[in-house]
Amino acid sequence: MRPFKTLCLFCILAFAPTTVFAQTTWEEVIAIIEDADDSHWRSVDPENMLLMDLPSGEIVIEMRPDLAPKHVEQIKKLTRQGFYNGIVFHRVIEGFMAQGGDPTGTGSGDSDLPNIPPEFVREESEITTAHFIGRDYKAPRVGFIGSVPVAAEPDSLKGFLQQDEVGLWGVHCGGVMSMARTNDPTSANSQFFLMFGDARQSLDQKYTVWGRIVDGIENSRRISRGEPPVRPTPIVRMRVASDVPESERPNVSVFRTETPKFKEYLKKTGRISESGFIQDVCTIRVPSKVNGDVEL
Repeated sequence: MRPFKTLCLFCILAFAPTTVFAQTTWEEVIAIIEDADDSHWRSVDPENMLLMDLPSGEIVIEMRPDLAPKHVEQIKKLTRQGFYNGIVFHRVIEGFMAQGGDPTGTGSGDSDLPNIPPEFVREESEITTAHFIGRDYKAPRVGFIGSVPVAAEPDSLKGFLQQDEVGLWGVHCGGVMSMARTNDPTSANSQFFLMFGDARQSLDQKYTVWGRIVDGIENSRRISRGEPPVRPTPIVRMRVASDVPESERPNVSVFRTETPKFKEYLKKTGRISESGFIQDVCTIRVPSKVNGDVEL
């Protein structure tokens, strides 16, 4: 039996329909993941894996250059410069998000690099890695790019649009990484925020999603709250995993969302109906495996 790092039946089933909740056991949920062979797992590329060390421990982030190439490039460039080391989270709102990346710690500073153009919404045809699993109450199509939740306009719109293209965007769920900016859409630079909760209605298509936490989410919950916090939490060190010796970096895999096994997992946890309706894509956490430990 594979070891499970986080065993939280309530976290998996809390939003499930009552009938499914009553019929599903924790053992049945675990069995689905245990029965999945290596073909159901995808290794996270170390070049697109971010290691953020906080006083409370490490956070592992899967970056998605297929969703936000310019933002991921900037984050990696600044990380490799050591820019983020020692910078604090200067604005942290309980249940919402933690914002950092400002060298002045005031919310008004940035790096010396040029600002990044927005990547709020992408043309779906440009991205081949998105896998849609159904619809929910906020979007006609929802799914994932790796571990990152995404939404898109309906396919049926294509025939009515001049360029025959529909939009796709990252969804602001818990654990998602997004880029901060001013009222100017082109002002993103070095500041980012990590999500504690669901803020789809206020943030989707207005801010650029570039990754999601795949391990260490409990360490993000220990970031000091406040605007600003009395004792701000610093980023002790941030590194791109490919720059770390292989023996020292975590071995991270994410469950493949395009497989029937993932659909089986969603049905067993009550996250999706037979008709493909999902109450909220933000209630779905894609299982990950870190150094052999599975986290749900």
